[in-house]
Amino acid sequence: MKTKGFVIILVFAVLLVIAIGLRADPETLMRTSDGKKMTLKEALPDLIKVRVIFVGELHDRKSHHDAQLDMIRLLKESDARVAIGLEMFQAVSQLQLDKWVEGTLSESDFLAVYHENWNLDWSLYADIFRYAREQSIPMVGLNVRPEIVRQVAQNGFASLKPGQKAELPPVTCVVDKNYREFIKRALGAHEHGNMNFTNFCEAQLLWDSAMAVHVLEYLKAHPDYTMVVIAGSGHAWKQGIPRQIHMRSDVSLRVILPQVAGRSETANDADYLWLHH
Repeated sequence: MKTKGFVIILVFAVLLVIAIGLRADPETLMRTSDGKKMTLKEALPDLIKVRVIFVGELHDRKSHHDAQLDMIRLLKESDARVAIGLEMFQAVSQLQLDKWVEGTLSESDFLAVYHENWNLDWSLYADIFRYAREQSIPMVGLNVRPEIVRQVAQNGFASLKPGQKAELPPVTCVVDKNYREFIKRALGAHEHGNMNFTNFCEAQLLWDSAMAVHVLEYLKAHPDYTMVVIAGSGHAWKQGIPRQIHMRSDVSLRVILPQVAGRSETANDADYLWLHH
């Protein structure tokens, strides 16, 4: 009986090791430039040399957030100085984010701040936030007040009053043909209700531009850091926030997007695709 029990324990231990090993590098990436499939670790030499890594998401997909955490963890374990940029938090909430990372704000108190900033379930993002706290990884709010974005979507950028514009980083809101086509493709936007498509594009451009400026401000103040930006795929596409960064800076970056059924992103959209998400 003792021998049988030992065998059962041994088999369980082997299965556990296999499971841990699979979880250690479970994701498969496809490099869009040549279609080559690789593990995240195999892509690391390319990723670790840039200043910004965008890892897009569909907000309600837990697997997308697990992939984001895998990226953050791998950089941290590679001794990179890493920060996390958040679409989910407004820049005005930076003090609370700092307190969370420092460990001076309880999770229950932080949840109230989280829900002031974002309306999706905490459990989707909790592992990322807890890992950042455990590892003292800076978290950076990139967004602007949603009330301003909604107003632009409804009435256009010109409707903002001087006081509202003063809240924003230095951005303009001129929507060109390429950006309109990108929004149609990435978000499937269309006119509805009393919000026309031009106003919608202006709102998205304001969003992308403001987040780009906040990314660059952090990197300028922290020149030895790499930032992993977690944001909706519509913002993370190369024509979204990355394009606004390139218009303002020569900062190096990479874009990783989740592969989504019905879409066929190319090297013009992303550098890598997460497969099986």
